[in-house]
Amino acid sequence: MLVQLILKSKAGAAVVTVAPNASVADAAALLSDKGIGTVVVSSDGKTAEGILSERDIVRELGKSGSGCLGKPVSAYMTTKLVTCSRQSNVEDILQQMTTGRFRHMPVVEDGEMVGLVSLGDVVKAQLAEIAMEKNALEGMIMGH
Repeated sequence: MLVQLILKSKAGAAVVTVAPNASVADAAALLSDKGIGTVVVSSDGKTAEGILSERDIVRELGKSGSGCLGKPVSAYMTTKLVTCSRQSNVEDILQQMTTGRFRHMPVVEDGEMVGLVSLGDVVKAQLAEIAMEKNALEGMIMGH
C-alpha cells in the first residue's frame, strides 16, 4: 500500500502549520484547538522547516518550566525531519516511525508538503488492508 492511498482517505485535511517565530504558547493553543498532536513549522505554509509535537512542549515544560511558552517554536522544533512521498510504501513508513520513535511524517514532493501522515493513519490503513484480505480469503474458502 502506498502513502497516496492514506492521503486520499484524508481528502481535504490540510497540514496545520505554524511560523518558526510563533510562540510555543501559540503552538500549544493551536494543537489544543485543532485536537492534534503535532504541527509542522513552516515560514510559507508549503516548506517543512521543522515539526513541533505536544511531547516536545511537555518535555521542555518539565525541563525549564513555563518560561518556554514565550519562546519561539524554532527553539524547540525538530529540524531533522524524516519525510516521505506519495509513492512511499506504508510498511516502510511504519518501520521508520517505529525505529525513529516519532508519530508524524510530512509527505513532501518537489520540496513542498502535500500532506502529513500519522502513526494512527498508517495503522488504520494497515488494519483496513488486513480486513479486506481476510474477507477475500473467507469468501474464497466459503466458495463465494
